[in-house]
Order: sequence, then C-alpha cells, then structure tokens
Amino acid sequence: MKIAPVPDTLRPPRADIEAHRYHHGALKPALLAAAELILKRDGIEALSLRAAAREAGVSHAAPKNHFGDLRGLLSDLAAVGFQRFRATMAAEVVAHHGTLDRLDAIGIGYVTFAKQNPELFTLMFRSERLDFGRPTLKEANEAAFSMLALTAADGARSSQPQALNIEQAARIAAAWSMVHGFACLMLDGRMRPLLDMTTGRPDELAIIKAIMGRAKKT
Repeated sequence: MKIAPVPDTLRPPRADIEAHRYHHGALKPALLAAAELILKRDGIEALSLRAAAREAGVSHAAPKNHFGDLRGLLSDLAAVGFQRFRATMAAEVVAHHGTLDRLDAIGIGYVTFAKQNPELFTLMFRSERLDFGRPTLKEANEAAFSMLALTAADGARSSQPQALNIEQAARIAAAWSMVHGFACLMLDGRMRPLLDMTTGRPDELAIIKAIMGRAKKT
C-alpha cells in the first residue's frame, strides 16, 4: 500500500503568533496556535474564546467570527490534532518500511503522537466537547481513520468502512483498542510502576515498540 504524502503544513504549536498578529488572512491559524498554547500551558478549563483572543493579541470578538463558539474553536483545534496525528502515523509507516507490519507501525505512531501531544490527544477523543459534524473536524478525523482502513484492507481500492470484511474490521478493532488503551494508561501515569520494574528503565515508546516487534515474530 502506498501512503499518500502528507502536506508540509502541520507545524508544532505557537506557529509564530507574533508574526501573524497583524495579518488578517492568518488570523485563524494564529488563534488556533494561541488556543493550543493555552491548552498545553493552563489546561482545557482555561481555554475560552476571550483567552485565545488575548493570547493572540487580537480583539475579543475575532474568535467568534472564525469559530462561532468555544465548541467550534475546540473542534477546529482537534482537527489540527488529527492532521498531525495522521502525519505522525504515516511517518512511522515510512520509517519502519520492511521491518514492521504497517498496522504495527501505525500503532507506534499512535502512541508516539499521544506521548508528544498529551493535552491535544485528550481533547481529540473527548466527544462531549467537540462537534464531529463540523466539516474541518469530520474531514481530519476520517483521514486519520482511513489510514487504519486502508492498511487493514491491504491495499484495497476503497478506504470506506463498508469495503472491509469482518476479519479486517476485527483486526482494526483489536489494534485500535490495544494502542488506545496503552496511550490512555501512559497519559494517566499508570505505566510508571511497570517501567520502574523493568531493567534499563525504558520509556513507554520502548515498550510499545517491543510489543509490535513481538507481534511481528508470532
């Protein structure tokens, strides 16, 4: 299966807010960068339209024009997260080409993204705070999921869920449940006792890579 190239526009947070501050066409990405900075620094409870505007140095009315309300802002921020999420998984597929099963490489990318972006990862899977019918979020979420679908379908032409047979769907569900559960345990700090007991004191990424490497041998 050939992985589609990922646009080189998925940058880490901050996105040079100062540089965008007085350029109206870049106001939306500047507000999203400001929102992500607040999310990482102060937590989701501190994030509001006014807080994002204040962080970006613009009028308090500016976010409403772009996002409507806080749910819209959070949804568009989650969309940015899903775009980076897909890019991280795709990068792991390329990095492990020929050494790991594609689905295992995607699993490593999944956990890698969660470790590098804990606050954003948590937001992306908090359905009660997001509008998954919002076009930006719907498209980004479906693009990330299509990587799983295409991989499990082993090169099938269609990436739609109805193109999967039951065995492929079961493979996705098993892999997804494992890596998502692992990521959540990691972010909750529940993996720490296990890591402390392990020779060499590895981190979580070493454990998930060992799991995937073991799956390759069995």
